[in-house]
Amino acid sequence: MPGNLAPLSLVLLPLVLAACNRRPPADPAFAAEWKAWHDRREERLRTPTGWLALTGLHWLERGENRLPGLPGTFTLEGGKVTLAAARSDGYALGGAPLERRALAPDSAGEPDRVQLGASVTLAVIERSGRFAVRVWDAAAPARTGFRGVDAYPADPRWRIEARWEAYPAPREVEVPSVIGVATRELAPGRAHFTVEGREVALEPTAEEDGGLFFVFKDATARDATYGAGRFLSAAAPRDGKVVLDFNRAVNPPCAFSAFATCPLPTPENVLPIRIEAGEKRYGAH
Repeated sequence: MPGNLAPLSLVLLPLVLAACNRRPPADPAFAAEWKAWHDRREERLRTPTGWLALTGLHWLERGENRLPGLPGTFTLEGGKVTLAAARSDGYALGGAPLERRALAPDSAGEPDRVQLGASVTLAVIERSGRFAVRVWDAAAPARTGFRGVDAYPADPRWRIEARWEAYPAPREVEVPSVIGVATRELAPGRAHFTVEGREVALEPTAEEDGGLFFVFKDATARDATYGAGRFLSAAAPRDGKVVLDFNRAVNPPCAFSAFATCPLPTPENVLPIRIEAGEKRYGAH
């Protein structure tokens, strides 16, 4: 009898070990909610003025500027950008022909979105006192050929309730960017949490609605997620806690277009741990 047990144990042992190492089954409701969110995220990317359609970014010098592929002139004077063109050039705003107008930039709230032909849209952006004309083309191959963004499977364990450390007063931080110009933002505190027994912290900037915006980078950036880091939004802290749902960590616009002006993580927001949740590196598969 004992002699017959040894072969049986050799068969059962791998099965037992596999069961111990297997992840717990996914929460169907959690997975369905995440998928609905992810579908909306991809729909926003697909819009005619989404990041996939971004095809140009032209920085302006003081005075008159003629931009490649765009008729007319863009004049920068006194912190204003004025477009002047012939009616035959085909610019339109709100469906009406446009010949001359000082264009409201994104720093003023909702920018003027000017149409050119059937598929092109342009708008003025301002970054730290510099102005540029941003161009979208709904017919861009990146948009028309979009097949979705790969992501880790939704996992409730990555929806973490972090301890919120509010600063006595929001502190000003310099946030670097891919265009080499840092912006000054307000950081209201820090979120502390533990991953695999290691406590780490992230410092967000404040959103106008009271929410928090995190630009972070973790060890998955070496091989699985976007190398420059990812974005995560969170609701305002309550009762000393803030929920960080890393399943909803997203690629920055720069992952989809070379013409974006993304912020980068501050040194404090570069984590030594792996956060295997959220969007993976775009176009890697």
